[in-house]
Amino acid sequence: MREDYSVRFLYGTAAGRALLKLLTRPVVSDIGGKFLDSPPSRLLIPGFIKKNNISLEGIEVPARGFYSFNEFFKRRKKAVKFDKNQNHFINPCDGYLSVVELREDSSFKIKNSRYNLVSLLKDNVLAKEFAGGYALIYRLTPKHYHRYIFSDDGVVVRTKRIEGILHCVRPVALSVYPVFSENTREYAVVNTDNFGKIIQMEIGALMVGKISNHKLKGRIAKGLEKGCFEFGGSTIVVFVKKDEIEFNPYILKKLRKYAEISVTLGEVVAVKKNGGKVE
Repeated sequence: MREDYSVRFLYGTAAGRALLKLLTRPVVSDIGGKFLDSPPSRLLIPGFIKKNNISLEGIEVPARGFYSFNEFFKRRKKAVKFDKNQNHFINPCDGYLSVVELREDSSFKIKNSRYNLVSLLKDNVLAKEFAGGYALIYRLTPKHYHRYIFSDDGVVVRTKRIEGILHCVRPVALSVYPVFSENTREYAVVNTDNFGKIIQMEIGALMVGKISNHKLKGRIAKGLEKGCFEFGGSTIVVFVKKDEIEFNPYILKKLRKYAEISVTLGEVVAVKKNGGKVE
């Protein structure tokens, strides 16, 4: 409730919007990021673990402990497990999933706000290619694992970074601002081996100082780490073209009942169209 009130204050009042304008300046984000990279910030770790009920089982923990809060936040799993069946399309991350069918006019609605695919991608041709397909939207909260992977083997044909103003991704903010169109975002266009051309986009949020993607070119493998987020709740959107996938019946059943569902990295979310069923 306190967090919701703070966001309402930031977006719903003149004083809050003035403060938000200050908070979203790059220099403020940089200062916050430098503190979270510093040794004193590790004092925040125990309380954060307790508040978010985070387990460190299966996590690589340095012998010296985590140097800083950001090192903890970017913690890495000892082993990333994922479904290796070539006909299975997997989640690139942990998070809460919602799915939107892209209309012919290349616009779609996410959490009570309508977004134009062209303005999101900054590419008219690419937007037209994905009309009629799907947007798989993964909302990560602070408790989630913030590293993400590729969903299939393939070739990275291009990458693009779009600078923007960092805003909070909470629903109350979305009712006021077209948040995704203003956020810093970065995406890769991948010609996959089994699901045609896809786009994987990472979107930053308020006080997230960095989207840290590895500099990958050419051939990539399913399950390969694409990058990670530094502190803050963030979002990943995966665009898939029409007639390339069929959703896992279990996932589809849950999505019909709930606006978004909890999913895990490496889990099968869909299968190749006419490529079999989830075993």
